Amino acid sequence: MGNVVDVLTEAVINRPLAEVAGFAADPDRAPSWYANIREVEWRTPKPLAVGSEIAFVACFLGRRLAYTYRVEEWMPRSRLVMRTAHGPFPMETIYRWEELGPAETRMSLRNAGMPQGFSKLAGPFMAAAMRRENRKDLRQLKEILEAGPRT
Repeated sequence: MGNVVDVLTEAVINRPLAEVAGFAADPDRAPSWYANIREVEWRTPKPLAVGSEIAFVACFLGRRLAYTYRVEEWMPRSRLVMRTAHGPFPMETIYRWEELGPAETRMSLRNAGMPQGFSKLAGPFMAAAMRRENRKDLRQLKEILEAGPRT
């Protein structure tokens, strides 16, 4: 049995909760702030809802990963829970947003799963690599949102 990977990362973003949650929860925007995500394809009709399935292509630890997330829980402006429906690494991803002030939001990003295949072999390095990547991703999200209005 492999090691369970469970990584929690947080960032405080100086933008209103509705803006942070709306941007981060939009799968079409994922490639703009997730460094490893290359492609996004909706497998079910928009908008985001419980049961939505979204396919992603990513590059992680030098490997191309194709996986599909299924939305298990969706509480706008509060919590988004997705689990892999198809892919090489069974994973649950949880976004949580907390209003700290009128223009200040704490976002947490948690990834937990059981490595398999190649990922299982890289198990000892997986959590550290995911933590490093998640920190970079949340920094990028913070930079994008704090830069101001988007088109």
